[in-house]
Amino acid sequence: MTERNLDFDQVVNRKNTMCLKYDFAREYGMPEDVLPLWVADMDFKTSSYVEDALANWAEKGIFGYSDTKIPYFHAVRDWMRCHHDFDVKEEWLVKTPGVVFALATAVRAYTNPGDAVMLQRPVYHPFSKVIQNNSRRVVSSDLVYGEDGSYHIDFRDFEEKLVKSGAKLFFLCSPHNPVGRVWTREELLHLGELCIKYGVIVVSDEIHQDFVFKGRHSVFAGLREEYLKLSITCTSPSKTFNLAGMQVSNIFIPDGELRQKFLQQLDVAGISHLGIMELVACEAAYRHGEEWYQAMLSYVRENIEMTRKFVVEKLPGVRMADLEGTYLAWLDFNRMGLDAQELNQRLIHRAKLWLNEGKIFGECGQGFERINVACPRSVLMEALHRIKKVLE
Repeated sequence: MTERNLDFDQVVNRKNTMCLKYDFAREYGMPEDVLPLWVADMDFKTSSYVEDALANWAEKGIFGYSDTKIPYFHAVRDWMRCHHDFDVKEEWLVKTPGVVFALATAVRAYTNPGDAVMLQRPVYHPFSKVIQNNSRRVVSSDLVYGEDGSYHIDFRDFEEKLVKSGAKLFFLCSPHNPVGRVWTREELLHLGELCIKYGVIVVSDEIHQDFVFKGRHSVFAGLREEYLKLSITCTSPSKTFNLAGMQVSNIFIPDGELRQKFLQQLDVAGISHLGIMELVACEAAYRHGEEWYQAMLSYVRENIEMTRKFVVEKLPGVRMADLEGTYLAWLDFNRMGLDAQELNQRLIHRAKLWLNEGKIFGECGQGFERINVACPRSVLMEALHRIKKVLE
């Protein structure tokens, strides 16, 4: 059997497929003919090994209650070991229907109503939602945006916010969405030492760990033995293999007490087992998807470089943050002299382009737009030319 789905230039028609990105523009208040590059799924067919695994299972015709055994864990373990030099144990693994679900579960497991939870804005907006929707307080140590277009952590501010707020839970986004940082080992160690000092539990969202184009991704929990005792590491094949609709995530909680508290909250939520097709897809992806993954990664890398070049040469006044990881480019329009709302309206109604408006990631995201570059190159070029035209 060979990998069949390696033509990433192929434009797959996702219309009328119940696709959130393409079929719900009107429900989101967008023009029906808008080009959507907002939500973070890819417009590529997944690995043909995943397709075949799902088709073979569907032929059985039975979709009863299911769970995983050792082969599933070995597939997940081997991927983490091979790609991230992180050895996980079977008892650490907790499966959830998505990383955001795991974040919300952690909030309820490790904090009480009214408690503060730390994050670093601009950051993936569901972080704030799961904190606020569970009656906790959001405390942000905003990332610092440099003149060179890159972001860094203000560790003094981070420590001051920890002390002042009394936060005992921190959401780490690594690699960071939307600013594209791949945190260095030194940066993560600095954060880790502060969390140890103040007794803070770290929920590390590492869903984009397989998209690193500069530097090297370090699993936070694997940096020091002490970090295993305070870490919840959130992973999923959903970004890597374009399986977001499958709703399967692999959460690693080494500390027994933290794991038990997390499992209790799963019981409260009524979650016991995931669907069989999610589990089949995950195992097949990690076991057989390497060729597809490497080819896809190379294609996305070229898309990133093409986007960077286009911004520099064709979009004067626009700046693209240095994209070290993820497939989400962070574009800065603040030098254009446009009000952020006016910019967004131009993009939507004149360019007919649906991106993520920067302010949803926090007020420090005003004047930015997030664009998903994991799509066929012809689609990406069309989007970039629309931006150019509307700015002219």
